[in-house]
Amino acid sequence: MPGLYKDEGIVLTTIKLGEADRIVTVFTRFNGKVRAVAKGVRKTKSRFGARLEPFTRVQLLVYRGRNLDTITSADILTSFDGIRSDYARLIHGAAMVEIVDKITPERERAVRVYSLLLAGLNALARGGDASVLPAFVLKLLSISGYHPQLTVCAGCGSAAGLAAFSPALGGAVCDGCRSDDRNAVGLSGDRLALLSHLLVSEFGARADPLAAADITMALRGYAEYHLERPLRSLRFIAAAQ
Repeated sequence: MPGLYKDEGIVLTTIKLGEADRIVTVFTRFNGKVRAVAKGVRKTKSRFGARLEPFTRVQLLVYRGRNLDTITSADILTSFDGIRSDYARLIHGAAMVEIVDKITPERERAVRVYSLLLAGLNALARGGDASVLPAFVLKLLSISGYHPQLTVCAGCGSAAGLAAFSPALGGAVCDGCRSDDRNAVGLSGDRLALLSHLLVSEFGARADPLAAADITMALRGYAEYHLERPLRSLRFIAAAQ
């Protein structure tokens, strides 16, 4: 049928629409980020049930509309219940789907981003190390065109004396260049080395929780600066630590 397409996707967010419907934002493998109406999903006898909850990976049949698509069928491929049932995993998962939502345009295919999100959620569901969230944010920024400089000073190019992370200058900076960005965050050499390691490592690399928290907050500032919008989930995590 014209306008009807099949794809798999990961639910990012849902919001209420009217008395029984929801608008569901899904990041799909082949159609990018899609906003679609799930009709009657909030009714007790809805055929969708809990199939369209955040983090759920679903097989979809969707009718393309002018402004919003309409979901006509949804089947669970991976539920990721382990994320929703654990508070720490839940808030980290919320941060992952939020930054994907903020960084990606609608209806633009991004298979690498989809694969990265799926891998990140799988690592989180397995009870992954504290490094999963910062590794995900760092990898996502890198493949989305916001790759930070990590091995030499983003200001002057020196490889010596790196001591901070600067959103405005584009990554690691030395003490001399740090003053050029009042939002630069001090990061010790071991923290900067951890960033470099996580960028090239598979999910699951071990990291000290305090070190992981430090680099997560540095990445939050970097992402907010370049995306020009707040990342509320990451701010919530910072406030809770």
